[in-house]
This record gives sequence, structure tokens and C-alpha cells, in this order.
Amino acid sequence: QVQLVESGGGLVQPGGSLRLSCAASETIFSIKSLGWYRQAPGKQREQRELVAVFRSGGSTIYADSVKGRFTISRDNAKNTVYLQMDNLKPEDTAVYYCNAAIGSSWYNYWGQGTQVTVSS
Repeated sequence: QVQLVESGGGLVQPGGSLRLSCAASETIFSIKSLGWYRQAPGKQREQRELVAVFRSGGSTIYADSVKGRFTISRDNAKNTVYLQMDNLKPEDTAVYYCNAAIGSSWYNYWGQGTQVTVSS
């Protein structure tokens, strides 16, 4: 059972930066997708939106709303994926979840989430 543990959320002013980390409990094989989603206030779990992910095959996908501001990276030796968030906006306020989709069925593992609040 893979466990994903996020850290790095918090309260930041508009224009500020945060760096999120997601540590996996073990080396994950057969990864189809690895990265970050977010759930905005008042939205349901099914309405989580993709923020930035690595896909198998080498592609990296960003939501249009974060392109040029957020950067996803990974450290395979530490089984960790990061999300550097710059020039944060109030509309970035959400709970951010780490996600790994594994195997031919794209089985989803989720972290517990970390709150990011952008407010003056």
C-alpha cells in the first residue's frame, strides 16, 4: 500500500511563493501519472482539478491557470515530488493533493492533502 505524505502548505500573501513536497513511502513502479491536484473551497472530491503531473512516457502537464507560475519536479532517489508555486493568486486557494496513478488500471493513490491559502 503506497502512502503519499504532503507538506509545505500554509498562508501566503498574493504574489508570494510556496513549495509543496510529496514523499512516497516506497519506490513506485508502473506509474502512469504522478503529481498534484487541488480541490477548491466548496468543491466536491470529484471536482478536484489537475494542477501539474508527470505522465509515463515523459510528458509533463500543467493546468492553463498555473502555467508560467508553478513548476513540478521530482527527486527519484528520495521518492519525492515537488510543486514550486510562485506569484500565487487568491484563486489558487485550495487543498492540494498528491496523486499517483499506478498500473494498467490507473489505480489512484492520494495523500491527505495540504491547505494553501492565498490572502492579504
